[in-house]
Amino acid sequence: MKAESLLPQNAPGRALAHTPHRSDGCPPHTPRGARRSDLQGRLGTLPPVPGRPISLYALTLTALAVLFALLTWQVAAGGPLVRADAALRDAAARAAPPGGAVRGTAQFCADLGGAFVAFPVLALGACVLGRRRRSLVPPLLAALAALAVPALVLPLKAAVARTGPNGAPLGDYAGYYPSGHAATAALAYGALALLCARRAPYTPYAYAAAAVLNVCVGAGLVLCGYHWATDVVVSWALAGLVLCALSRLNTRRSTRLNTRIGTRIGARLTRRAGPARQRAAP
Repeated sequence: MKAESLLPQNAPGRALAHTPHRSDGCPPHTPRGARRSDLQGRLGTLPPVPGRPISLYALTLTALAVLFALLTWQVAAGGPLVRADAALRDAAARAAPPGGAVRGTAQFCADLGGAFVAFPVLALGACVLGRRRRSLVPPLLAALAALAVPALVLPLKAAVARTGPNGAPLGDYAGYYPSGHAATAALAYGALALLCARRAPYTPYAYAAAAVLNVCVGAGLVLCGYHWATDVVVSWALAGLVLCALSRLNTRRSTRLNTRIGTRIGARLTRRAGPARQRAAP
């Protein structure tokens, strides 16, 4: 009869450090032994196997970048999407004639993407959340989102120099591609949703509210004839790329780092105020 080996057996595809065994065949009783070992397909296993699949974050970035590049190429080259834009413009003009109720509602929705409406809402929400969390991350994220609009939209407008749906010459205006109102709404309401989504029960509601607001702004811009449909969509793609980058700042690690910085500053102020209090004491 062949004697069984008393050494731990190597589990195929699992790391030895995470797969404890006992020589008598009984289950381990230590807390570490109760832990689950790594799943198949992770790095650091024996034998080596491919790493994790591509993350959702990387897929989102890739999809947004491809959409942005595709739309920009179509607009610059006058591709089929430009003809689709013209058809949507004509349909919007028939659906929302001037002076009608639909046109008035569309105008109200388009105004929600103005800088004097969206950015004050973002600033107020960021200040409230920053005060509650005792963190500088919400105001910092809001400031970066606001600065991204002129830094990205204005150069693209000047580079593409696309005329508006009415066909009037640009003159001193930089251009209509991408839409500044759509980018402002997407970054302002999207950044506010990122900040509110830190609390798990409110995550779906925050994202849903931001999505509804942006759809209303985009529809209003197209129905009023202020922008082509591709102007709005490419603004959403551009804002999505910025929001993906800003989401990295809205993490618990960055909040803890900000709290540490605030604690150190408070400790220094307390040490400086100590001698002054001693001199003032009788």
